Amino acid sequence: MLDIVVDSGVYEPAVIHAKAGEKITLRFIRKDSSPCAEKVLFNDLDISADLSVDEPYDLTFTPEKKGEFEFTCQMAMYRGKLIVE
Repeated sequence: MLDIVVDSGVYEPAVIHAKAGEKITLRFIRKDSSPCAEKVLFNDLDISADLSVDEPYDLTFTPEKKGEFEFTCQMAMYRGKLIVE
């Protein structure tokens, strides 16, 4: 499991590495109460989640294909990258 803090307009860490075909769990910890931080979207993987302030959210999935996949808030101001090898 990897913790990702959502605060002050950034994801920390903003770059995540995973292996194709292996399950990964990302624990999003939202500290920022701004509406922009309410969602995380992995558009290319068709994955999204609603995030509540100070309530960790575990997102578990298995990336099947290799590549770089951006994840963002719904307004694309918060930005991160999942690199699947």
